[in-house]
Amino acid sequence: MPNISGGPQLTLETELIGDKAIIRCRGRLVIGTGGILHAEVTRVLPDVKKIVLDLTDLTFMDSIGVGTLMRVYVSTKAAGCELELINVGKRIMELLGITHLLSILTVIGENDLRMS
Repeated sequence: MPNISGGPQLTLETELIGDKAIIRCRGRLVIGTGGILHAEVTRVLPDVKKIVLDLTDLTFMDSIGVGTLMRVYVSTKAAGCELELINVGKRIMELLGITHLLSILTVIGENDLRMS
């Protein structure tokens, strides 16, 4: 799907450290980009026990992005893998709060404190 908004698409950078994968997300998690994130999570799942999504450079997420996070969550749980979100921006944190996903997802805040 073309990028109608003109903003950057989603790009990922994955770093494997032992049995943990850190996936750095850059750009927008919107319609047409969610499959990229889910495919990367699926690719690394067999080799890791924990997946950390670093959302430092995620500039926007819509309802499709929320659905993608839930799809990733279900996939990791089914594989017996832990999922954590780090460096979640204010607007995305508000979206997760409005949708009541903060009670389901593990979000790590400042000083590596779990937020609930």
